[in-house]
Amino acid sequence: MAGLATASLVLSGCLYSMIPESQPSPTKSPDTENVAAELLPYYGQSLTWDSCGDEFECATVVAPLDWQNPGDRDIDLAIIRHRATGQSQGALFINPGGPGASGVDFVRDSITYATSERLRAAYDIVGFDPRGVQASTAVQCFDAPAMDSFLFDIPAGERNSDQWTAELEAANADFAQACDENSDGILPFITTENAARDLDLLRAVLGERTLTYLGYSYGTSLGATYANLFPERAGRLVLDGAVDPSIPSLDIGTTQIIGFESALRAYMADCLSGDDCPFSGTVDDALADLNTLYASVDRSPIPAADGRLLGADSLNTSVITALYSQENWPYLTQALTDVLAGDAEFAFILADFYYDRENGVYTTNSTEAFMAYNCMDYPLDATDEEQAAAEALMRAEAPTIAEFNLGPDPCEQWPYPPTGVREPITAEGAAPIVVVGTTNDPATPYAWSVSLAEQLSSGVLVTRVGEGHTGYNKGNACVDDAIDSFFIDATVPEDGLRCE
Repeated sequence: MAGLATASLVLSGCLYSMIPESQPSPTKSPDTENVAAELLPYYGQSLTWDSCGDEFECATVVAPLDWQNPGDRDIDLAIIRHRATGQSQGALFINPGGPGASGVDFVRDSITYATSERLRAAYDIVGFDPRGVQASTAVQCFDAPAMDSFLFDIPAGERNSDQWTAELEAANADFAQACDENSDGILPFITTENAARDLDLLRAVLGERTLTYLGYSYGTSLGATYANLFPERAGRLVLDGAVDPSIPSLDIGTTQIIGFESALRAYMADCLSGDDCPFSGTVDDALADLNTLYASVDRSPIPAADGRLLGADSLNTSVITALYSQENWPYLTQALTDVLAGDAEFAFILADFYYDRENGVYTTNSTEAFMAYNCMDYPLDATDEEQAAAEALMRAEAPTIAEFNLGPDPCEQWPYPPTGVREPITAEGAAPIVVVGTTNDPATPYAWSVSLAEQLSSGVLVTRVGEGHTGYNKGNACVDDAIDSFFIDATVPEDGLRCE
């Protein structure tokens, strides 16, 4: 259920203007101060940077697979850098979320979505693929046809029947077994705590004494975990669209589904105010009609040109994908208009975007890495009574989409027990940490940002009033100025700053 928190790039985040020509910044020596002897080979390594696209350079950092037993086996961490266009203040590390999203791709393809022009002038922008992700030593599970089957096949059994549940559990077990067989023993070590230790290594080999970091969505979990492990090395950290580390997986999933229902209501109100909306009447009328559409494709899936069938689950993925950003609401209108006319093609475009699927090929391993992190990070400790109560709450508060976000948890089939814990993060002793929350964020609800800011001993909350996932660099000058000034001038925003 917690899976819905992971998409981190908007559909419109692909087309950007040319990036200004960068100016070289000096190479710094690795920071090896107070590093244990057994870690010096890692912290003291020198990097070889190679060009990897216009005005970008890439390198590989070697890290221990098991930080408790360094030297037993190494893994690779892929990083990318865009040099500051002005006088560099150092490296600004960026994580786009997930877990499982590629920071290398994010910086290379979406640098103007990730950062403002002011930040690109002041910092070397550094993206990285966390362990298990894409260009780093990666989790590998299914080939494309098997992944298509796992994500898009429709069970033969009726929804919520014993047969339906058994089919999904069998598919989850096959997926977990493939991940274990094809990932060369790395699955037990794909955790956020290990990724945070990797992040400290990246900081050090780039010669930074403290970490300057911008984390979106799941990237807030990574950043908060880093600050908790290394409070004295936490420099200027911004956590945008926060995940609350203190609440269990079941509550994460429940809150997210309710958040997406809220975003769906906001979308439908906007849709009904226009001329091309395929629904009519009140918001409740329109959502009732959408429920009817869900039921229709659940009974009679719509075939697409590539042979896939659009059932209710894939339609729901399409809806949720578009709800991540208000800019993408017109795409949802087009998809729903087409599905009502019996055409599944555009709905599958949205679903494919969610899964990084293009022309039948999965361009990243985001789905596999997402599962690997969540299954190791989140304890499976909900009782049957708690599960039933959560399902009842979701159905009551999210009557349109709850039904299509229920079912067996894939992590129940994972070959390794989770090692993560769910508890508040205080990062005692860290410098001020800025948390950005958006009031109707569907994926990471605003209450989580409020909670994380309160938990952190030095937390500072900035609120963006609006729709969509995350708040920085979304056109709100109040938010953008506050974050840019924090990074560039070390000006800490007023705690509780509210940006209409």
